[in-house]
Amino acid sequence: MSAQNNNKDVIYVDIDDEITGLIDKVRSSEQKIVALVLPKRAAVLQSIVNMKLLKRTSDAAKKHIVLITSDPGLLPLAGTVGLHVAKTLQSKPEIPPAPGAPIEPSDDIDDALQDGDDSEAAETAADRSKPVGELAKSAPASALMPDDEDVIQMDDADLDAGLPPAAAPGKAKGKNKKLKVPNFNKFRLLIMLGGAGLVGLIVLLYVCIAVLPKATITIKTDSQAVSSNMDLTLDTAATTVKADAGVVPAQTQQSQKTLTQQVEATGQRNDGTKASGSIKISNCSDAAVVIPAGTGATSSSLTFITQTAIALAAGNFDSHGNCKSSGTHIGSVGVTAQQTGAQYNIGAGTFTVSGFSGVSASSSDSMSGGTDKITKVISSADIDNAKQKISAQDTNAVKQELQKALADKGLYAITGSLNAGTPAVTSSANVGDAADAVAVTEKITYTMFGAKRSDLQKIIENGVKDQIDTKKQKILDYGLDKAVFNLQNQQSATNAMVTMQVTAVAGSDLDTAALKKQVAGKKAADAKELIKANPGVTDVTVTYSPFWVSAIPNQTGKIIIQVEKPTTTNVKSKQ
Repeated sequence: MSAQNNNKDVIYVDIDDEITGLIDKVRSSEQKIVALVLPKRAAVLQSIVNMKLLKRTSDAAKKHIVLITSDPGLLPLAGTVGLHVAKTLQSKPEIPPAPGAPIEPSDDIDDALQDGDDSEAAETAADRSKPVGELAKSAPASALMPDDEDVIQMDDADLDAGLPPAAAPGKAKGKNKKLKVPNFNKFRLLIMLGGAGLVGLIVLLYVCIAVLPKATITIKTDSQAVSSNMDLTLDTAATTVKADAGVVPAQTQQSQKTLTQQVEATGQRNDGTKASGSIKISNCSDAAVVIPAGTGATSSSLTFITQTAIALAAGNFDSHGNCKSSGTHIGSVGVTAQQTGAQYNIGAGTFTVSGFSGVSASSSDSMSGGTDKITKVISSADIDNAKQKISAQDTNAVKQELQKALADKGLYAITGSLNAGTPAVTSSANVGDAADAVAVTEKITYTMFGAKRSDLQKIIENGVKDQIDTKKQKILDYGLDKAVFNLQNQQSATNAMVTMQVTAVAGSDLDTAALKKQVAGKKAADAKELIKANPGVTDVTVTYSPFWVSAIPNQTGKIIIQVEKPTTTNVKSKQ
């Protein structure tokens, strides 16, 4: 903030202003006398360097600066560089005495205001009793700015000596030079960027030297893989392994699960009324007949049931052998539809009487009274559908549960032996019940067998012993981690027969952990020679990464040893 008064410019300095901003304000001022009103604890001018930069700027811009402050901490600094100070805008400006070198009163601002032979301006400038404001009003413009020849120049020697420009010894008056204020923000940014770059370079070197280098060692041996397929009997009553018979002592683990599945009802039932009426029955046979109640009479594929018994005489025939339409061989009987429904409301027509030949029936009036009322009911197909959905549910969860339980006992879980017992089935509704849906629940007991790894290894060892050279080779991997078991038959809750498919690896035993320690830090040629000294090793390949690595890293964690898988030899199944 600034305020102009004739030849004086008053600038109010904010407590957060920096020296660069303060210098810009001084330069941009159009007046020759600039009064800087400083706040209390103005940190910007607590530095001798900033005070000197302000003085140098005022000289270069041909301005006279007066610091308006009463801070006793700033007075020695202002006196050192030769800046005028006043307590208020109405106070008399003067250069405070520098520490150890007081400045005479004759060296204050009135000397800077002299210009040539203008005696009036000189008298005004010499009047120290007047405040800065009165000096600015009374001084002519020519008296406020000395000629270029009267400006005292400052150089680095003056700054180093800590002397005000007017008191620097041995300095002659000469042409003014425009000084450039350093950009401290840019300087700090460059330092920070340089530091960040250095840290990044150190991190990059560490990654390249300690993190990225790796070595992969591929070893070929005379080992061989033997694939076998064996039949095993898991027996909870057995106490020892019978390798030749394939009998393995086992334990069972069980888990009961309750599974529920709900399905929509698809059955229908007509709860309407049955149609009824009457029919006339004619017996045109040679013998009398008795038609009991409950006999069916069918017309248009719809069956009606007689409600009473009727006795009819033998047929009455004319001379031509035709059955007459009157006589005791004809009678009427009431009938009711076999099922409910409006479809039984049929018109007059003929009927076939079930179980009687030569007997016919007809109706002269329509059947009536049949109505429809459809009700949704449970069908047997609905129950079967729910059971199928329960059977299709995923059993992985129960398999993992049983596997963990067996592992907690120190046993190898034979997951292929998982067997679901006969479920106990219940349903929320019976077949034929009126319901929109039915929920079927099954309680199932799952069983899984487990055996000791050592017992299974004895079975595998017995199965492949004829396929390897037991004097030079031993089984390095029994292949149980990838073995496949399939349940063939579970004779009882304590006995089951399974097939086991397994691939064992036989060959020379290599301690890869010890090899890593031996080859750490060595060249490829030395590492190859060292590893080939082990029995059964036929070839060794060493590769580095990245491209600049020339030796195996010293850290064993950076070394990868791969033993090539041998070819597989199949062994016939043993029963």
